Amino acid sequence: MSRIKSIFAYCLLFLPAALQPLSAQEANRFETGKQLEIFNSLIKEVEMFYVDSVEVERMIRRGIDAMLRGLDPYTVYIPEEDMDEYKYMITGEYGGIGSTIIQRGQSVVVVEPYEGSPAQQAGLKAGDVIIAVDTVDVTDATTVRVSELLKGVPNSKVTLKIRRPGEKKIMKMEIMRKQVVTSQVPYYGVLRDSIGYIYLTGFTEKSAQEVKSALEDLKQNHHISRLVLDLRDNGGGILEGAVQIVNFFVPKGMEVVSTRGKIPQRDRTYRTSLEPVDTVMPLAVLINRNSASAAEIVCGALQDMDRAVLIGERSFGKGLVQSSRDLPYGGKLKVTISKYYIPSGRCIQSVDYTHRREDGSAAAIPDSLTSVFYTSQGRPVRDGGGVRPDFEAAEKIPTMIYYLAGDDILFDYVTDWTLKHKTIPPAHEFVYPDSDYEDFKARIREKGFAYDRQSERYLSELREVAVFEGYVDNDSTLFSALEARLTPDLERDLERYSVQIKQLISGEIVKRYYYRKGEIVESLKADSTVEKALAVLADDALYRRTLSAPE
Repeated sequence: MSRIKSIFAYCLLFLPAALQPLSAQEANRFETGKQLEIFNSLIKEVEMFYVDSVEVERMIRRGIDAMLRGLDPYTVYIPEEDMDEYKYMITGEYGGIGSTIIQRGQSVVVVEPYEGSPAQQAGLKAGDVIIAVDTVDVTDATTVRVSELLKGVPNSKVTLKIRRPGEKKIMKMEIMRKQVVTSQVPYYGVLRDSIGYIYLTGFTEKSAQEVKSALEDLKQNHHISRLVLDLRDNGGGILEGAVQIVNFFVPKGMEVVSTRGKIPQRDRTYRTSLEPVDTVMPLAVLINRNSASAAEIVCGALQDMDRAVLIGERSFGKGLVQSSRDLPYGGKLKVTISKYYIPSGRCIQSVDYTHRREDGSAAAIPDSLTSVFYTSQGRPVRDGGGVRPDFEAAEKIPTMIYYLAGDDILFDYVTDWTLKHKTIPPAHEFVYPDSDYEDFKARIREKGFAYDRQSERYLSELREVAVFEGYVDNDSTLFSALEARLTPDLERDLERYSVQIKQLISGEIVKRYYYRKGEIVESLKADSTVEKALAVLADDALYRRTLSAPE
């Protein structure tokens, strides 16, 4: 018996390593290899035995997209054929003619040739229908296909055939492609009382330099004493660009943002590294629900440093940082690697993608789970819900305006209007005539414009629930009366929202003559958020009090 015990003890000492418990890392690697082997076998079996032919590439791409979509909306696979678009998002540059196109029915129509672009210089206009690109007929093509044909190597020629409204003959147009650079600061200027204004649309490699050039020009040549930086509808972009823009307004060496992720060695702290442009000029930053990512770093950091007042709506709440990783065959993975934290220590990420509801949607972080942080002057600010402005201001846009903005009737009306008016006054002087609005209303009636009203839809849903739960019967006079009041009335709404509709028409008209810059100038004429910023900046006591610690 003692001999058997000795042999057993000897065996225990020399058990194979594979029989020892796996570490968490080793177990994860084993599981990854196991699942990849299953996936590989599954693809082979489906390709070989499925009853119909299988497009393996498309099937795998759907699998990849679904897999990454389960993580968050920003972790995505970029195949080699989409790399040009990815580079454009980073640099704001591409080889082409410089225009925006849309699909209208079976046709592809030019919406806007960019100011100074090859398209604009060649005479391409909004409303032109593209018939052919070189020798390729595109009468039934998609915008994606036409865009691919229009893009190309700079200094190469492309020939377009277009059908222009008001012209009977098909026009032929030869355009020399160039390296198109889309400006991220489409407009800057002086509003009034020496208050400067800069509109920034996104963060590319050159955004910071564009903002700096605009700021220096406003200071040196227009002698501004205050500034409005407009980040509304700015979806973000390159993090480094945000740090550089904050640097223009705060001293060298200030912490702007830090990133923290799974790998501590990759955590970083970004500080201002250059001498600022102006650290004392009163500054207002405009934000709304579409201000995200790098735009939130700028406004959040300036708020945490008590360097600017924020005006508008609570921002989007994207506190995630992405990095690109090279993949085989020329593709890339844009993957979320960390969260960012602004100077007060807060992370403004408003959605928790690690916890999802039963339907798969990400859960918003409730206010009860957010924490209070403090700015440099001791003002309380909260995490977990975007950046909250110091002054709430938002444009209330009726549902009818949304439908009009995306409807062909408005676009075609403006196209016809421009055919009758070869020139208009400068953008800041232009006024859309009331008499012409009568023509627009006639066009709307003639075309049978229809639009949805959210209140009517919600009332219908409420009625169904109330009837189901037995609170009212089907012919309730209460609901009937409400339905009568909420039924869309075109004539009534054309008058009720005439001011907003005229602004919409004016913006589209001015854009046809003065491009994006003119459209912005037109929009600033009746912008309640800008008006609020001007009022705050004009009141020195209010401005200082807003940025001071609460008493």
